[in-house]
Amino acid sequence: MTIDPHVKNIGIKSTPLHALHVALGAKMVPFAGYDMPVNYPLGVLKEHLYTRAQAGLFDVSHMGQATLTGNDVVAALEALVPGDLAALTPGQIRYNLLLNDDGGIIDDLMVTKADAPDTLYLVVNAACKDGDFAYIAGKLAGKATLTRHEDASLLALQGPAAVDVLATFIPAAATMDFMTSRLDTFEGVPVRLFRSGYTGEDGYEISLPNVSAEKVAKALLAAPGVQPIGLGARDSLRLEAGLCLYGSDIDTATSPVEAGLSWVIGKRRREQGGFPGAARIQKELKEGASKKRVGIKPLGKAPARAHTEIQDASGKRVGEITSGGFGPSANGPVAMGYVDASLAKVGTPLNLIVRGTALPAEVAPLPFVPHRYVKKA
Repeated sequence: MTIDPHVKNIGIKSTPLHALHVALGAKMVPFAGYDMPVNYPLGVLKEHLYTRAQAGLFDVSHMGQATLTGNDVVAALEALVPGDLAALTPGQIRYNLLLNDDGGIIDDLMVTKADAPDTLYLVVNAACKDGDFAYIAGKLAGKATLTRHEDASLLALQGPAAVDVLATFIPAAATMDFMTSRLDTFEGVPVRLFRSGYTGEDGYEISLPNVSAEKVAKALLAAPGVQPIGLGARDSLRLEAGLCLYGSDIDTATSPVEAGLSWVIGKRRREQGGFPGAARIQKELKEGASKKRVGIKPLGKAPARAHTEIQDASGKRVGEITSGGFGPSANGPVAMGYVDASLAKVGTPLNLIVRGTALPAEVAPLPFVPHRYVKKA
């Protein structure tokens, strides 16, 4: 990542695709310390729907990439996360949670068991990456070595056409299962492919050298059925898919159980513990948490944004919206938030306080649109 002299905000970083975004007419905004495209001339609504129907190309190079190596690197990282990494085979990916001593979520991340022995590949959120990597390196000093990959960009190709588009460049991409990774080449460029993403659609994330990012991005954008997509549509796509945004839906005060992410914790880890905050989390798994993240469907046309107060039918405050807006594919307002556990059942009536007015809503099942991941097994 670089400091681009053409970026107006002094000190803000840019990705290797910054010039391409500008050339494509993107509206650029500061995000997580980077100048990033929020949308292109197509606009957020059409970009969202295009990704659901065809394939959208996202620049996510601001995210943090690193390798973790050590003689028993799996056991080392399992001391910081609750997911079962020992069960992974080479090339498998697992969504995981980096926890603090109270069982709160420092960040969510993707962990891949690399083909090389004693090696894990990590991808973390942009706003958290410096803190994440310092935390991991410090906690695992003497047990594992963390190497950041500032020389690597990350592209996400998402949508039902993604497999056919990418397979024209890398035929083996079509054979991959959801949440697997492989090393390959894209027109001579070495890449690491992940069949994953954060839109609810089938698709891929492509890690590649910074120097080749623009070449690969242009090649993909020249393919039929591909459009550049900005952060605005990325946010509405993940919200419809019921996926958490770190800093909004999950944070250091939130446990995996409260967040509805208990599925991350495998049976062995639930029983054995051995991760930060295990006592709290094991208790919540057994007895339930006092609050729970739920889907919320406003019953009118007005969207409920983050920090909107949630009340029960009697007017008592019972929670807060953490993510909300218009869902283009759901064709209406959608939201997520935390409510008292007693009110988490689907169909429970709620009121949302929007500009001082109580608007009717109800607890809704997540996701708002079906996930379309490809699982071959």
